[in-house]
Amino acid sequence: MFAVGELVVYPAQGVGIVEKIEEQEIGGVKTKLYIVRILSNNVTLMVPVSNAENVGLRSVYSKEQGEAILEFLQDRSDFTGYTGQNWNRRYREYSEKLKSNDLKDVAYVLKELYLISKDKELSFGERRLLEQAMSLISMELSYALNITQSEAKKKIESFFVDILKKKNTSQTSEEEKVKEK
Repeated sequence: MFAVGELVVYPAQGVGIVEKIEEQEIGGVKTKLYIVRILSNNVTLMVPVSNAENVGLRSVYSKEQGEAILEFLQDRSDFTGYTGQNWNRRYREYSEKLKSNDLKDVAYVLKELYLISKDKELSFGERRLLEQAMSLISMELSYALNITQSEAKKKIESFFVDILKKKNTSQTSEEEKVKEK
């Protein structure tokens, strides 16, 4: 059971705060609800206390768990590449992982998309998934590690600096070609 004022994570939404625990009548049945406000966008969710575990509501990761996520992101040894899988299938798989209540699944999506982008241009949908994964991870890590969200993002991006540099270099050369014409 969570307490009022406690930080929690709702899958695919991110970190929120339990603002109230109240009882409401839904379909003739009294139901106890967590009223959770998602911090990134101020969306308010009503989560039945009895169903909180099933929907994946959980506590924010501890510092140790946060550090383990950073180690996971840094380790590229498990990357197999996209093995001919089309972007549509990958998109569906990654979308499902972003809904997981395990931050390692979200980190997997982020790492895979960064590593895929090293060799090929990501589709618009994949870029959106990358941004969503970065937002979810950096926000939770900011609370777990007691740093700002932008510091968490910089820390994560430092693991992929080789890929980000390559992208920036190719973007700059494309812009120069356009200017020459």
